[in-house]
Amino acid sequence: MPILSIFKSTVLLLVLVLSSCREQQKKENSEVATVQTEPVPEIKVAANRTEVYLPLLQGKKVGVVANQTSVVFNDKGHTHLVDSLLSLGVDVKQAFAPEHGFRGEADAGEHVTDGVDAKTGLPIISLYGKNRKPSKEQLDQLDVMVFDIQDVGVRFYTYIATLQLVMEACAEHNTPIIVLDRPNPNGHYVDGPTLMKEHKSYLGLNPIPLVYGMTIGEYAQMLNGENWLEGGRKADLTVITLENYTHESDYHLPIRPSPNLPSDVAITLYPSLGLFEGTNVNAGRGTEFQFQRYGASFMDSTKYDFSYVPAPNFGSKTPKEDGKTCYGKDLSKMERMNEVSVQWVMDAYNNTLDKSKFFLTSGFTKHAGTPLLQQQIEQGLSEAEIKATWQDDLTAFKKIREKYLIYD
Repeated sequence: MPILSIFKSTVLLLVLVLSSCREQQKKENSEVATVQTEPVPEIKVAANRTEVYLPLLQGKKVGVVANQTSVVFNDKGHTHLVDSLLSLGVDVKQAFAPEHGFRGEADAGEHVTDGVDAKTGLPIISLYGKNRKPSKEQLDQLDVMVFDIQDVGVRFYTYIATLQLVMEACAEHNTPIIVLDRPNPNGHYVDGPTLMKEHKSYLGLNPIPLVYGMTIGEYAQMLNGENWLEGGRKADLTVITLENYTHESDYHLPIRPSPNLPSDVAITLYPSLGLFEGTNVNAGRGTEFQFQRYGASFMDSTKYDFSYVPAPNFGSKTPKEDGKTCYGKDLSKMERMNEVSVQWVMDAYNNTLDKSKFFLTSGFTKHAGTPLLQQQIEQGLSEAEIKATWQDDLTAFKKIREKYLIYD
């Protein structure tokens, strides 16, 4: 066979082989792309499951514990739960407001007063003012109570204390309570110091870890099951569950749950940086990066290349270190956390020039749930040594927790 013919045949064979390889690669890439783009089922919050809870409310006089996060999601964005119930013909008699108020505009710790909702004309009864639980007179006007508030799964976040006191009141006066469940953005782990009973307060009423890894519906079941309601009473409790949720779900909160938790980063750092609330260090209040940074004017400026100046703003009328240059760290790029870290409190303490200015001992103990953490930091223990002291309590709690979990 002539050399030219052999060459042409060889070239043709190579072309055919390369073409076949390219087609196979396209097929494999297409298969990979199909796998990567397979949609994850969207989490459906309980408030959106009207077909489940509406029959429980029809013909009843209803009270609702709610705030700005209590919404039903729809094509136009969302509708407040109270507005949704009224539009469906539910006889809503009263709305009860937790810390930060019914529309979520009050500062942390600021007393919320009773009032009237401008949109619906409903009476708004504060559960974060002179009274922290519904009264007999208020419950006598109701057949059932609905609780729907977005939690973030941190013991010193006060919405679970509100839940407990509402459940106690309902148990005392034989008023059924329906909890509409919502995802816990910190529900994928359990960590931190466990509260000592002698140090209980509104920042922690029960012996649970700082991060307890439960939705508010699961926690409501624990309150009943562990006899933590006053007098060992049990509430007539119904939990309307989530759909397509697991404890590993990475859930983005579409509405800030309180004025100073503006983003996913703030929420993931809150268990760790929230401990600064029991110190004189600023944790970002008075900036637009609340719980995403920390600093103080009395920290050693030579140890930090980051600084900022807090000023009054939405959610913080009088921030710590108001108008002062704070030296510290910017954590606004932090990835999702899987543990409570005390490294930043330790860093701030170690770089405070006058350590007598650092701790607000009573407040720090309430946030930590124990006086031991402050003592350990002052004694110079390492983070690993501190975390080792939490483990027995965490193991015991996890066993109790298992009994009340609804989701994988």
